[in-house]
Amino acid sequence: MSESTSTIHRRQFLKLSGFTGTGLMIGLTLKANGESVIEKITHSYLEKQLALQELTGASSGYDLSPFVIIEPTGQITLMNPRPEIGQGVFQSVPSLIAEELEVPLDGVTIQQTGGQKKYGNGQFAGGSASVRTSYIQMRQIGAAAKEMLLMAAAQQWGVPVGECYADNAKIIHQPSGKTLGYGDVAAAAAKLEVPKNPTLKEPKDFKILGKRYPRPDVPLKSTGKAIFGIDVKVPGMVYASIERCPVFGGKLVKYDDSATKKVKGVIGVETCERDINGHHSVGVAVLAENYWAALQGRKVLKVTWNYDGNEKFNSNDFAESLRQAAKEDGAIDHQSGNFDKAFADTPVKLEAFYETPVVSHSAIEPMNCICNWYDNNKIEIWASTQVPGRIMDQFTKKYNVPEENITIHVLFSGGGFGRRLYPDYVEEALELSKKMGKPVKSLWTREDDTKMGPFRPMTFSVFKGALDASGKPVAFQHKVIAPTLDGNKNYDKTKTNGTMTEGISEQKYEIPNMKNLFVFHYMPVPLAAWRAVTSTTLAFSHECFIDEMASAAKRDPMAFRLAMLTKDTDTKTLMQKLKEVSKWDTPLPKGWGRGVAQWEFFAGLAGYVVEVSKKGNGIQIEKAYAVIDLGTVVNPDTVEAQVQGAAVMALSAAIKNGITFNNGQTVQNNYNNNPIVRINEMPPVEVHIIANGGLKIKGVGEPGLPPFAPALCNAIFAATGKRIRKLPFDINNIA
Repeated sequence: MSESTSTIHRRQFLKLSGFTGTGLMIGLTLKANGESVIEKITHSYLEKQLALQELTGASSGYDLSPFVIIEPTGQITLMNPRPEIGQGVFQSVPSLIAEELEVPLDGVTIQQTGGQKKYGNGQFAGGSASVRTSYIQMRQIGAAAKEMLLMAAAQQWGVPVGECYADNAKIIHQPSGKTLGYGDVAAAAAKLEVPKNPTLKEPKDFKILGKRYPRPDVPLKSTGKAIFGIDVKVPGMVYASIERCPVFGGKLVKYDDSATKKVKGVIGVETCERDINGHHSVGVAVLAENYWAALQGRKVLKVTWNYDGNEKFNSNDFAESLRQAAKEDGAIDHQSGNFDKAFADTPVKLEAFYETPVVSHSAIEPMNCICNWYDNNKIEIWASTQVPGRIMDQFTKKYNVPEENITIHVLFSGGGFGRRLYPDYVEEALELSKKMGKPVKSLWTREDDTKMGPFRPMTFSVFKGALDASGKPVAFQHKVIAPTLDGNKNYDKTKTNGTMTEGISEQKYEIPNMKNLFVFHYMPVPLAAWRAVTSTTLAFSHECFIDEMASAAKRDPMAFRLAMLTKDTDTKTLMQKLKEVSKWDTPLPKGWGRGVAQWEFFAGLAGYVVEVSKKGNGIQIEKAYAVIDLGTVVNPDTVEAQVQGAAVMALSAAIKNGITFNNGQTVQNNYNNNPIVRINEMPPVEVHIIANGGLKIKGVGEPGLPPFAPALCNAIFAATGKRIRKLPFDINNIA
């Protein structure tokens, strides 16, 4: 798409002040004051889908459901309830409707929902849930709308509905060849009862699902024309930059804003509260006519904090406290057979200790939000968020504001990775708007984003394993030592925590005696889900220890795993596929090594084979083979991109320094000392998809992350004999 095809750019945002009670117009069609408003269509499909351009009044559309709106002109709008954070759901979820509705993707417009109850409770993006939990529901919505249109057309013609079929947004009467466009019968169809059990298409008849379709948002993002939360401006808004206590747990004592108020453009200083996963704090916001003034005013703001002893916290001491906590018995997470007896009686015993670090989300787009609290009890929000539904539900209750008085505009997000599941940054802006009486745009600096958290917690694991005389595994134990994400320092240590032991007891390996445990240990910093949650830490240690058992049994790692998978499971199918696509049994050059790992958890199932070679004292990653099991695939291009992106994050968490704390503060503050891997550090990642059809569907965005690090570390052991039990590690200095 050339620059000449549109004059709309990222930082040119449509003024929405004249429209109330609507969602963000990412699509073309929306309701304003009861009337339909559509975009003047003058450009290509991609721009038509996403660019916000000149609006003109138009005739009313007909809602066949809250998710399907058809104009008399034939224009079709499909609602997308899942926020787009780079994972492709802006297109993939509406495509489920389009498939059953028999309309091509380039023949519809897509509009983002804003948390309204009529669109259901699934208005969030997280847990790799967008497609897998919408798959049947969205298809049923499309199928029901199609049946209503068929019935309306049949009634108009006076023919049996069985003689009619739908194709390309038209109803066709098969005997006569007569046709009616969807717009011609939408009014009549909207009056019909919605079918409760519409017939879904057979997968063999799919025209969209399972096919490779270009994403309409990619060209706009690549050319800088897409609108992210950070780009939005609304009339009359002011900017806020917030100074927060650098020591977690510290309290505000007082502040001196005399120098701040002398900065040109500064219009005020206010306090605001932040609540995130059990951590409450009060910050001081500098508000100004422009962001530069807010930031400069913040730099000369003098704040006195009471650290209250929290400045003593540091990573080294906390890591040691986790090692000491590992000696505790812990709460039983899962038990089968008699682990204690089997471990005591078996001749070959193994024990190992694994450590993983704190990491940050580090989304490319820092946290930001515009909030406008006006007319006493009306709220309008513009945000890059993963949870518009949660914001709507939470704010209606917390602020006693009815849903009809809250408008949420959901913008494109420059990365989420779990960080935007938490609306703390939205609430800060809302509080400031209420105090200022005008729209407030709160914008975090990169340093704020890095230092203030929340973070993925430090997690340690203790293992015990036992083999019989023939090398067969007979006992296995994984003890997890970690805090919980909710920030509860008074957690009942007699109980396990499914989030923190995620997946360890769900693996399909057939080991007769198992006892997995959880030891709670409080960490005094804000914690949160990171992409693939706790599986990102536990898969590393779990699958590396499985390799240690294979080595002790003197067995090939792939053969060792397959020998524990005698039953027909998805894991067995995946491992066989990995063996095939990686040509596992083919000899490698001298100095090379292969490693394998898989992981199954709530979001899905994936595995890797990674090949490495010695490079001086370090390691070169030559190639990664990924297999992801989906059951059903919507868009293979999106799947490949998501798995490759997950591999990037997994490698960053494995070989970059991550987050450390000293004197109660985050040491790292930006990408220079909290780096992510660069393009020259990434190996090729060849992605293979298992999609055996049927209604079963699994997640995409997260499963490709957990098994990468263990496959890499197992490959390093195969090449060098060096066993890596602690992340991160220096890939250039393995010896």
